[in-house]
Amino acid sequence: MNKIEEFRSFRSKMNEKLINSDDKVVKRIFSLDSMAYKEGKLNVQTKELIGLTCSLVLRCDDCVKYHLEKCVETGLSKEEILEAMSLSTLVGGTIVIPHLRRGYDYLEEVLNEK
Repeated sequence: MNKIEEFRSFRSKMNEKLINSDDKVVKRIFSLDSMAYKEGKLNVQTKELIGLTCSLVLRCDDCVKYHLEKCVETGLSKEEILEAMSLSTLVGGTIVIPHLRRGYDYLEEVLNEK
């Protein structure tokens, strides 16, 4: 199993378990998250770039992977995604660089899959 399949499989399995746990707060958070990334005053691409940049600054590798996939899915170019990632590193500082490396590696995998 490659990196992408492993990430997707684990995320899907655990999301299903969490949703089936009947915890109202978890269900509401998942619902709010889904609603927030739908088309609104900001288009979906912009929202995904915001999600990606925040995830990098907050140093959440799982979130970075998720938003990288969504950025590619929405049709953003590699150059647009990398520009957003570079801004994240500027804002977050050098501590973001390890996450930038892993994110770039994952982005290449996603783009190669496409």
